[in-house]
Amino acid sequence: MSKLQALIFDVDGTLADTERDGHRVAFNRAFAEAELDWDWSVEQYQKLLAIAGGKERIKAYIDQYCPNFAPPRDFPNWVARLHQAKTHHYRQLVATGKIPLRPGVKRLIEEARNQGIKLAIATTSAPDNVTALLETNLAPDSPTWFEVIAAGDMVPNKKPAPDIYEYALQALNLRPEECLAIEDSYQGLKSATQAGIKTVITCNGYTQNDNFSGAALVLNHLGEPELPFQIIVGSSGTTTYFNVALAQSLLESEGRK
Repeated sequence: MSKLQALIFDVDGTLADTERDGHRVAFNRAFAEAELDWDWSVEQYQKLLAIAGGKERIKAYIDQYCPNFAPPRDFPNWVARLHQAKTHHYRQLVATGKIPLRPGVKRLIEEARNQGIKLAIATTSAPDNVTALLETNLAPDSPTWFEVIAAGDMVPNKKPAPDIYEYALQALNLRPEECLAIEDSYQGLKSATQAGIKTVITCNGYTQNDNFSGAALVLNHLGEPELPFQIIVGSSGTTTYFNVALAQSLLESEGRK
């Protein structure tokens, strides 16, 4: 039986509903600033979320929707600058406090810290985006609460490849069976489970129809004492909000990954 040593969190869609009203809006502001006539709707952005990584998403959009687009000579650098502008707009949105943490996130992070459970981040989001979200919604020093912030382009392959979780495990110096991942999407689930880490899903409006087979537990959110979660797949016994004790019990359950 393995004792829980660390919780590893995804960011976008897991810690906060950042995608629809955060990243999508920031992309559109960056496009307008660059005098591009692109405007990603809520529905179109949902399709683009199948592509992990902002720069990769821009390239996929051009390939799929812009057959007449003439890429500049320094196309990779052009995409990187466009994405950098998007990151600037995203951080401005986060700073306004309009992108709060999802139910149960702050409570679980604080409980884990108090019990000596390590915290880590594993995300395709840019590191600056992660720190902005944490500093705004937790505390100015909250990035230091996390032993590892594995983010952005730190690894060769983004989710659903396991690289980012393998990086986090190595930095934590822990075995997969000592950790639990918290994700919101199929890509994240596949990434974590391929690294051997049991995974809890807290789905959202963009991911609620994803294939979550292989998850240890699928919830609508982590829940609060006064706001119980809804179980979509799995069992939590009599527990109505996600806590460290439930996380430990999932690690002890045989046959789940």
